[in-house]
Amino acid sequence: MKKLIVAGVMALGIIFSASAQTKIGFIDTDELISVMPEAAKVDGELKEYQATLVQQGQDMGKEADDKAAQFVKDSLKMTPTMKEIKRGEILKMYQDVQNWNQTAQDLYNKKAQEKIAPIRTKAFDAIKAVAKEKGYGYVLDASTNVLLVTPPGDDLMPFVKAKLGIKDTPTPVKPTTLGKPNQ
Repeated sequence: MKKLIVAGVMALGIIFSASAQTKIGFIDTDELISVMPEAAKVDGELKEYQATLVQQGQDMGKEADDKAAQFVKDSLKMTPTMKEIKRGEILKMYQDVQNWNQTAQDLYNKKAQEKIAPIRTKAFDAIKAVAKEKGYGYVLDASTNVLLVTPPGDDLMPFVKAKLGIKDTPTPVKPTTLGKPNQ
């Protein structure tokens, strides 16, 4: 029994000494991505794409309104069957307009993921490289706020910015279109 206790204490000692040597760092990936030059370009492209989608929705609405107005003018000359067909067409157009917001949001999200994925990959590759160069065993993402209590760590932002060739700038404005990184 004594040998088992001694072995347990020795094992705990080895574990604690090994974990005491592990360096832990942190970085705010949202901030890093927002200061990367590629992010500003992508943000502009996504805003332009979003404006195009909004314009398409407005054009669809105007077309439905115009068709409805034309129907009101021409309905006296139409047969009951033709009126029913035209009403159905107009109703379908208005349903398409109502569904456009969801469709546009889906299209935007897909485009954003396509555009942001290479930036995230570049950022995470740089983080991994810096962690390896500086001897960090663990790097926590400070932007997710998932962990409530963590051991003290070092901020890797200056090192990763240097690795990416980003000059130190004032606190950046975080674009809302970039979202959280997926690992």
